[in-house]
Amino acid sequence: MALDFSQILPTLPSLIDGMTLTLKLLVMAVAGGVGLGTLLALARLSSNNMLAFAAKFYVNYFRSIPLLLVISWFYLAVPILLYWITGNLTPVGAFTSCLVAFVMFEAAYFSEIVRAGIQAIPKGQLNAAYALGMTYSQAMRLVILPQAFRKMTPLLLQQSIILFQDTSLVYAVGLMDFLNTARSKGDIVGLPHEFLLFAGAVYFVISFSASQVVKRLQKRLAV
Repeated sequence: MALDFSQILPTLPSLIDGMTLTLKLLVMAVAGGVGLGTLLALARLSSNNMLAFAAKFYVNYFRSIPLLLVISWFYLAVPILLYWITGNLTPVGAFTSCLVAFVMFEAAYFSEIVRAGIQAIPKGQLNAAYALGMTYSQAMRLVILPQAFRKMTPLLLQQSIILFQDTSLVYAVGLMDFLNTARSKGDIVGLPHEFLLFAGAVYFVISFSASQVVKRLQKRLAV
């Protein structure tokens, strides 16, 4: 059976809109996940046993359940939680629910990367900061974390590539990302195989290119 890709070009504007939504979700989820993950990493390294236990439980819990399940949970639970807080039953929308789910889920993975990066910094750096009169928070913010983020940048980017691929799971709640848009357009014009092959090629090119950039960056930072 011959493949017909002629209908892809007319639907390109819709596909670009889907990719724009995918990238928007990716950037916001990475920013939120790294921020929350950093706080979780600091909590796990804290001398407060209760705080460390709570952070460890959070990380182990979210790393033990499927992302698709988390997306479904938050799509159903976020409106209910907001209703309990505000007293108003306001529709949240699929994008907001997916964003919250990705941030909460990816934070567990980013936190382990951040924690490993912090532990890779020699303890003498922290002691030197204390000797200069810095507090723990100042030492972390000005001395430890800048060095740690430099070491773990390739791993953070690699996890971001995985997240880019995982954004396709938003189909479960009907969000029209790039893959879901391609699948929908393919069904409409009667060419589902061609559109899915095209979407797969786009994901491969972007992911492979980003992986090569990460490898070069890793070698450069190693030097």
